[in-house]
Amino acid sequence: MENFTGVLGLISNWVWLIMMFPLLGIGLYLTVGLKGMSIRRLPEALGVLFSKDAGDDAAGDGEISPFKALMTALSATVGTGNIAGVATAIFLGGPGAIFWMWMTALVGMATKYGEAVMAVHFREIDEDGRYVGGPMYYIKNGLGPKWTWLGTAFALLAICAGLGAGNTVQANSISDVLESNLGIPMWITAFVVLTLTAMVLIGGIQRIAQVAGKLVPIMVVFYISASLIILAMNVAEIPAALAMIVSDAFTGTAATGGFAGAAVMAAIRFGVARGIFSNEAGLGSAPIAHAAAKTNDPVRQGAIGMLGTFIDTIVVCTMTALVIIVTGAWMSGENGATMTTIAFSNALPYGNYIVVLALMVFAFTTILGWSYYGERCAEYLFGPKAITPFRVLWCAVIPVGALTSLEAIWLMADIMNALMAVPNLLALLLLSPIIFKITSDRLSGGRKLVEKSDT
Repeated sequence: MENFTGVLGLISNWVWLIMMFPLLGIGLYLTVGLKGMSIRRLPEALGVLFSKDAGDDAAGDGEISPFKALMTALSATVGTGNIAGVATAIFLGGPGAIFWMWMTALVGMATKYGEAVMAVHFREIDEDGRYVGGPMYYIKNGLGPKWTWLGTAFALLAICAGLGAGNTVQANSISDVLESNLGIPMWITAFVVLTLTAMVLIGGIQRIAQVAGKLVPIMVVFYISASLIILAMNVAEIPAALAMIVSDAFTGTAATGGFAGAAVMAAIRFGVARGIFSNEAGLGSAPIAHAAAKTNDPVRQGAIGMLGTFIDTIVVCTMTALVIIVTGAWMSGENGATMTTIAFSNALPYGNYIVVLALMVFAFTTILGWSYYGERCAEYLFGPKAITPFRVLWCAVIPVGALTSLEAIWLMADIMNALMAVPNLLALLLLSPIIFKITSDRLSGGRKLVEKSDT
């Protein structure tokens, strides 16, 4: 088994190393093609998110509000990657890895924008009246019948990635952190997570969006608030931390304390890989949620969609990184969530419980968000009749994840995660002229994302 796990680890490393280039390249291509719109219009997009055009009273066809669509997408992205993934990037690539996470997010915002635009533009209404969309639909409806196989490949890979990284690994993270910190037996955690998940899934996207719309903002604000308190306590160290992140991105990080040192290539490799793993820009998962938004304006939903990458990486991941660096935890010699726990517990009384709570909530909402992605992919492959069996399967594998060691499953899911980006990125590249035209037509003449005529 150890040999098998080692082979999977090697494959995973190579797959992600190769996939970094198309993920970054297509993100950069879309950024340039959109004339920097994803960055220039960021303040405006933030304003749209908190306007009535994104709320429950939003006008347009769809099932859930644009805000809840974003929260559903964020529920699947804001997770263990923001806590353990950031620490792993620093452990393997040094503080400079965070700079490359930022660069990944900046070009990833254009990718996420393009995904959401295509998801709304090419979505369908299924036989039960639900709005469905995502890469498999914009591949089928945008590229034509000869590309249907590519949409099928995406759906299959997404289901496999969801059952692994989106379900069993998350359940294992919850049970492990509760047992190690609170002494709660894993079987109890398995039962509770299974029960709560089943209760939410019965209500479909409406219930998932409702839960995500409440849990995600509350937990993100709580986690950021705790991080800001720690940063305020170490405010004098922040300039040096930021300078280190930028300088080490181009010079590498010398060995110090419990840190073994890292070259520039390591900073780039792990910063980009962990950034993409955290915000999922280019993987094709988030547009499945955005396709359900109540809107008739693909550009506006695209602007809201790109905020997912900004919030996930530029905001939440940066908070984690700065706390780890200013507290000196990055030199502890520890890795993953343990490093983040050390940073919080060294700075705040019961700081370790903040990390525990964040991991629990983030992992649980990831299970919910990915359940919807998998459900839509199952429906695409087998029709609406597959929804109930898929929900049963989704709940059934939760105890498997909560009660067993999952290193091999995690690595396989990691590989599937990378591979599902291939059909999505190819589709975005081929459909990019449509993305550029829709955007240009909508924003021509200096038009805003929200105008008086829209309200």
